[in-house]
Amino acid sequence: QVQLVESGGGLVQAGGSLRLSCAASGHSFSSYTMGWFRQALGKEREFVAAISWRGGSTWYADSVRGRFTISRDNAKNTVSLQMNSLKPEDTAVYYCAAAPPYYSGSIYDTNYDYWGQGTQVTVSS
Repeated sequence: QVQLVESGGGLVQAGGSLRLSCAASGHSFSSYTMGWFRQALGKEREFVAAISWRGGSTWYADSVRGRFTISRDNAKNTVSLQMNSLKPEDTAVYYCAAAPPYYSGSIYDTNYDYWGQGTQVTVSS
């Protein structure tokens, strides 16, 4: 069982930056693939980024590649998402999620077993 709590969301102007954090508690955080997803109002939840259990591999949605960076600190049981050059279309609730290691790099939310409560990111134009 893994519990996830996101923080760091807020309101930012287009072109600005935010850093989201996800604090994990429970068993074997370091063995999980970690991912970030987002869901905009009226839209389906979509993959944003993922990182392998050791942090050696990362994956990004095309829409955020080059602007967002996912990282993790297994000693602190945290995973972060640095978001730069934010656009209004990045506005969404952002969720942290954990998947078994054999789903490393998965873009499918159905492969993730544990989810945080979400944090709102709003980008104004």
